[in-house]
Amino acid sequence: MNLKCLFCGVLIALYVDVAEAVNYIPENISASISLKVPGNEAEKYSLELRQWKNDPSSYLLEASESIPMTITQKTEDMDGKLRINVTLTALEDIYFNFSQQMLTGFRHDDCQFYMPGFWYRRNLRSPKEAPSFHTSDSWLVREDRLSAPLTGIYSEKEKSFVTVSRIDQFVGEALSTHREGEIILSGKTSIGFTGFENLNGTAALSFGFPYREAPKSYIRKLTLAPAVEAFQSLKKGETILLTWEIQENKADDYSDFIRHAWEYSYDTYAPVPVETSYSIADMKEVLSRFFVSSLVTDHSLTFNSGIHLRTADCQSNGQAEIGFIGRVLLNAFNAWEYGWQCGREELKENSMKVFDSYLKNGFTQAGFFKESVDFDKGHEDPVHSIRRQSEGIYAMLHFLAYEKENGRRHPEWEQKMRNMLNMLLQLQHPDGSFPRKFYDDFKIVDNSGGSTPSATLPLVMGYKYFKDKRYLASAKQTADYLEKVLISKADYFSSTLDANCEDKEASLYAATATYYLSLITKGDEHRHYADLTKKAAYFALSWYYVWDVPFAQGQMLGDIGLKTRGWGNVSVENNHIDVFVFEFASVLQWLSEEYKEPRFARFAEVISTSMRQLLPHEGHMCGIAKAGYYPEVVQHTGWDYGKNGKGYYNDIFAPGWTVASLWELLTPGRAEHFLE
Repeated sequence: MNLKCLFCGVLIALYVDVAEAVNYIPENISASISLKVPGNEAEKYSLELRQWKNDPSSYLLEASESIPMTITQKTEDMDGKLRINVTLTALEDIYFNFSQQMLTGFRHDDCQFYMPGFWYRRNLRSPKEAPSFHTSDSWLVREDRLSAPLTGIYSEKEKSFVTVSRIDQFVGEALSTHREGEIILSGKTSIGFTGFENLNGTAALSFGFPYREAPKSYIRKLTLAPAVEAFQSLKKGETILLTWEIQENKADDYSDFIRHAWEYSYDTYAPVPVETSYSIADMKEVLSRFFVSSLVTDHSLTFNSGIHLRTADCQSNGQAEIGFIGRVLLNAFNAWEYGWQCGREELKENSMKVFDSYLKNGFTQAGFFKESVDFDKGHEDPVHSIRRQSEGIYAMLHFLAYEKENGRRHPEWEQKMRNMLNMLLQLQHPDGSFPRKFYDDFKIVDNSGGSTPSATLPLVMGYKYFKDKRYLASAKQTADYLEKVLISKADYFSSTLDANCEDKEASLYAATATYYLSLITKGDEHRHYADLTKKAAYFALSWYYVWDVPFAQGQMLGDIGLKTRGWGNVSVENNHIDVFVFEFASVLQWLSEEYKEPRFARFAEVISTSMRQLLPHEGHMCGIAKAGYYPEVVQHTGWDYGKNGKGYYNDIFAPGWTVASLWELLTPGRAEHFLE
């Protein structure tokens, strides 16, 4: 390895085997301590190394003038990784912020960057109003923004990477009265900061404690705010231990780097399933109450009201959405199947009302779904999306296959779905991609191909159901596009409809799409699609938390004991966690068997158990007004979607998709059954 860097302003003498893995030189290190007297601007002191007790792995970090604390550091080899233990002891009552910078030796311009669940490459898909290189090439963020408290820098030229990760118990959080500038915390926190900086053309890892955010903090969707630096109290004689771990390794490309980083994060933080008393049967019984309580029948379309509801009352409204956050048809199918399984006539009757109303009144003149209708405002969205249309077809093909399996046929619906699949073929571009948004006359509104993998699923299903090879050929074309534009470039973007940025759903949908193609093909084709699935799955996995973010007392999510491991961050623009998983756990289980990789199956179980935690039911309403209305915008960091902030939900949510996602999570193997 030719990484040349130092840590904590400390000259580190290492054993030979460690030196081969992590090679440090003194001139590439800086460390500092900022001390704040309330009511005054903080004073920042640079720290220098003094070898301590004639121990080559122990050092004293000293300022050029007297400061009321002692800072020592000890290093140790952890199987080729470098573990750094920094001890701070107060000589009098102080408020402090400790920070470090470590030059990697890589040219900043040669590098791509990674902060899991938040930063990919240079975040150039994101607008300048969100964290990205458009605003700055150096960013520090609080650790709870990230699905693992880690930052990585990958040199494309050197094909090498270096990461730094925080090692702690992460048990505490403190409230603050301000969100910008220098702030004094009300108590003890476990949350530090991490990030990367461009130091005179060289890429550097930066990290410290407690948290900082610079050059901007990110407080809500597309809203950057001034930098923040937190100061924690340390009483006279009190000591705090801070631990980080550094590793360096080779990677063939950015995708390989993400694989290495995820496997390291999984192994380091070792997430285990969350203990829960809710079985799958319990979950479905409570979630099924949403199917009943949310049904709206007084319009030309019958639907489960599941978008833009208030958490305070969960009152139904007149907004019907086929896919995305509404998932009307998938909820109808889930209720239909469950109604038959449990002998619940009300569910079957309600679902058939939905299906019948959409068959009669749910299609546009051209034959697309009326995918978003607001009866309260008398408005039908004239813009279609490949994602919502695809999700509607997906739901109805599941319904038709279930009915056919049970000796029932619906020829009108079959014809509608054939027509829609044929129209999808007309929309597909020669490169295999689909436009993100379009009008009923096929005129393109948004030509971005990020939503393309959502179309792969119904095309593969359509081939299986209708035995039409054109649909499979089209699905394979989408995979060609995904491979060339998204997967091979490690560039997953804009699958969601309400953001233009790097997002979880793009990689998740890409993995699911190639999973479908692997299930329907054999031999070399099967292996090729499986390899693509695996590569995309690591990116999707990188959005899911492998650690438990701490909350302060008084932050509702912490008070009810939420464990964040297994929950996924949403996108660069939307820094909250949610239960978007749908079939991804099935993909992970399948990959685990396909590649003999137990991490996949084990983490799928973490996801499955963790996402049961916020089930609203009597005596455990989780801040939601109605049982079964599973929350959506779960705000776990210093960010809000518009209301309430960390530890709470936004006041508006969309249980239409959360119920649908959890239902598929709790109904594993649907694709394998459909395509067998």
